[in-house]
Amino acid sequence: MADETDTRPTSAGSRGRSVPDDNDREEGEITDDSSAPAPPLHPATHPLEHSWTFWFDNPFGKSKQAAWGSSIRPIHTFSTVEDFWGLYNNIHHPSKLAVGADFHCFKNKIEPKWEDPICANGGKWTIICGKGKSDTLWLHTLLAMIGEQFDYGDEICGAVISVRGKQERIAIWTKNAANEAAQVSIGKQWKEFLDYKDSIGFIVHDDAKKMDKGPKNRYTV
Repeated sequence: MADETDTRPTSAGSRGRSVPDDNDREEGEITDDSSAPAPPLHPATHPLEHSWTFWFDNPFGKSKQAAWGSSIRPIHTFSTVEDFWGLYNNIHHPSKLAVGADFHCFKNKIEPKWEDPICANGGKWTIICGKGKSDTLWLHTLLAMIGEQFDYGDEICGAVISVRGKQERIAIWTKNAANEAAQVSIGKQWKEFLDYKDSIGFIVHDDAKKMDKGPKNRYTV
């Protein structure tokens, strides 16, 4: 009986040699499969709708003679979910900050100052909590803010955590204090996100600048 002849075509680079199929390859042999998709050069990222900047006001850098806000410094700007967590997991949380410190997270190109043109006509909602109790509230505030959970998110400038001797304060700054519907909506939603039961008040920046004593709340929820 005549031997069977291998009639399979040879590849152009095999110079007449037959190309082994998968069963002919030895264990561990590397195959040249040019049809396989190349792995991505960078892992996928999840962009945020806005870029945000962390700012820090160091209590040890403050001077009684210096103008308010002169010691605030930008720390880092982030624009993706991954960048946020990379920063958040490597910075001090509020309970670890020194008394007198202020830590801000504002939309990029908005400075956390009354004089900033975008903040000038706005105000702030404030939540007060006991010493060392603000870490979770601060994180949930940041996630709701950068995750665009507020119906009037475009009205929000940013948020700040202020560490003081007997308490810690978290405030959300907004653009237009005269827009009552937007401010009240932000205040109500913020309380819902944090499951915060006490009343909170909204203070207009202009009122705070004009009054030596504590200014009155413009809105309360």
